[in-house]
Amino acid sequence: MHLDLEDRVVVITGAGRGIGRAVAEAFLRERSVVVGLDAGEGALAWFDQARTDLGLRGASFPCDVRDASRVTAVVEEIVRTFGRVDVVVNNAGVLVEGFVEDLTDDAWERCFDVNVAGTFRMCRAVIPTMKAQRSGRIINAASFAAIVPSVGSAAYAASKAAVVQFTRTLAGELGPWNVTVNSYAPGMVPTGLNGFAEMPQDVQDQLLDTLSLRRWGEPGEVADLICFLASDAAGYITGTLLDVSGGKLATQLPRRAYERQARS
Repeated sequence: MHLDLEDRVVVITGAGRGIGRAVAEAFLRERSVVVGLDAGEGALAWFDQARTDLGLRGASFPCDVRDASRVTAVVEEIVRTFGRVDVVVNNAGVLVEGFVEDLTDDAWERCFDVNVAGTFRMCRAVIPTMKAQRSGRIINAASFAAIVPSVGSAAYAASKAAVVQFTRTLAGELGPWNVTVNSYAPGMVPTGLNGFAEMPQDVQDQLLDTLSLRRWGEPGEVADLICFLASDAAGYITGTLLDVSGGKLATQLPRRAYERQARS
């Protein structure tokens, strides 16, 4: 399948590392006009070099999605420079863990300010341009935690569940303008944010035993899904949550299949 994403103007938040970096790399391979945003100091130096080496148009901007005025200013600059916004990937997010009785107001509010309000701010900023174009793709980062939360993840799970419902609502609002809005739910993809690969081996084994495909996910596998959702091939998909978790908890005790395989 040829996704034909060349020259599409693609804006990615949290593009400096982890899944966001893999998404940016994937769109660079598709020869899109990639605009990387990240709040981290120097986080996009690799991106500027990679884009320059490929001879591609694009840009990078420091942008904290908690800052509404900065989000608006950056989107306005992108539209002035490139004339349109075809795809927005709202990847920026934070992981806040803790039992409810131990969570502080600041931790809860930070989680929602980045994960939910940050997504809202970016969407609000690009809606006028996408309506004027009568086309666009908005792709929001949810999490498997929005489907089945973990104990001690109330703030994070609640924020990602809010992203899913926000996505569905916005899909309905933007359908008349041919703008699709979807969310994606990565499962256990080791990144610097979650530290899965650095956990003790017995803890890793417990987690892997919940997967139908008993291995960690790769950031590039999430990026592949996002590129598909950004393409014309996904033009009739909107308002949905795509699970990219290796079949996490698709069945009860998926490890039994691996035990059976080992005996055969």
